[in-house]
Amino acid sequence: MTRKEPMSLWILYSLALALALVVASPWWLYRMATAGKYRAGLAVRLGFVPPALRAAAHRRRTIWLHAVSVGEIIAATRLIAALEHALPDHLICISTTTRTGHTLAVQRFGAHRVFYIPLDFAFLVRRYLRALNPEMLLLMETELWPNLLLQCSRLGIPIAVANARISDRSYPRYQRLRALWSPLLRRVSLFAAQSSLDAARLRELGANNVAVFGNLKFDVRTDPASSALVSQLRTALPANAPILICGSTLAGEEDDLLDCLPALHAVAPGLICILAPRHPERFAAVADLLTHRGLSFTRRSQWNGASIAPASIFLLDSVGDLAALYSIATVAFVGGSLFTGGGHNPLEPAQFAIPIVMGDSFENFRDIIRAMLASQAIIVTPRKHLCANLTALLSDSSRAAALGLAAQRVYLAEAGATARTVAALLPMLAQKGSEQ
Repeated sequence: MTRKEPMSLWILYSLALALALVVASPWWLYRMATAGKYRAGLAVRLGFVPPALRAAAHRRRTIWLHAVSVGEIIAATRLIAALEHALPDHLICISTTTRTGHTLAVQRFGAHRVFYIPLDFAFLVRRYLRALNPEMLLLMETELWPNLLLQCSRLGIPIAVANARISDRSYPRYQRLRALWSPLLRRVSLFAAQSSLDAARLRELGANNVAVFGNLKFDVRTDPASSALVSQLRTALPANAPILICGSTLAGEEDDLLDCLPALHAVAPGLICILAPRHPERFAAVADLLTHRGLSFTRRSQWNGASIAPASIFLLDSVGDLAALYSIATVAFVGGSLFTGGGHNPLEPAQFAIPIVMGDSFENFRDIIRAMLASQAIIVTPRKHLCANLTALLSDSSRAAALGLAAQRVYLAEAGATARTVAALLPMLAQKGSEQ
């Protein structure tokens, strides 16, 4: 789209967004009154630039990176480190959408440069662009906000999308709104696509500058030695006890997994189950579920480091600990996959050669799962066979070890997207710098 084209489409978008907020305002007000996560960062979302962020951006050349939540923050961590190494005079400011993502970003990068992304109104976006004066907008995956893209393009700020993907679920919606998205996608200087399928979909929707660089999540490296929780648990857990880690579980999945425990204990006496719900707002509900079932469990938030009894459950009601914790698993179940959640990242346990089981809803990690299936490096199961597959792995250590090593080989073989992405971004930044 050229700058001479009419702006009626974007005005209609902004009006529709405003109308949606007005219509939904009673619900939002109720949720803000009853749930803290809806109040978090409200002033920032409405255009208030935190003084610490403004001051940090004033002193350094900046890049604005946006990552929605925990998964995108984890994927971006190595990319941010590589960019900081290549560009020591730049400050990378990180915006997020969710409270959990914000919490993890603050832990990893410091509160002075982490903020909630403003609502996608042109006047709010412009406030942040004036405060940050970024040399590039770097978006993770498919965080494409029309006014943010439009305002950056108008100011000559290059836009890149790292780890770009178009999911099976979102692709039909993009197709229906192709008239809106096509001119916006052409404003993006680079789409670093995860796969050839993602690249083809982006081109079909109107994107011009698309290249296949691979998935940044294959480059994620978690050091369990840096995790205090891993060290504590190694001491507190019963010696040689088998450990089942159920990571990123969604509502309903805990019930299915708990139903499997009698069969699992029969083949793996003393089994410790570490249960990690995906969303913090469900921690209390899962604790209530365990209490209602009469199961012995320990909450991470209340644990004082005491020894953990055999055949008990450890409820991981914290954010940011799961990835390193996979290193101590005997078997890992990756959640969000038994129903229609789309699945979560199986590479977190794969890097430690842990055998992995997950459900058959995995469209969020389609290419990763397919690569692992092709190498017989993961078990994908429907709900009705969940218990049988977990039992089989816990009762056959040779098979479990082979599965885990195959997963690790896939993980290592697919690495390199970070280096390819950085190599493409640096010339864009150099060109932008030469223009200033």
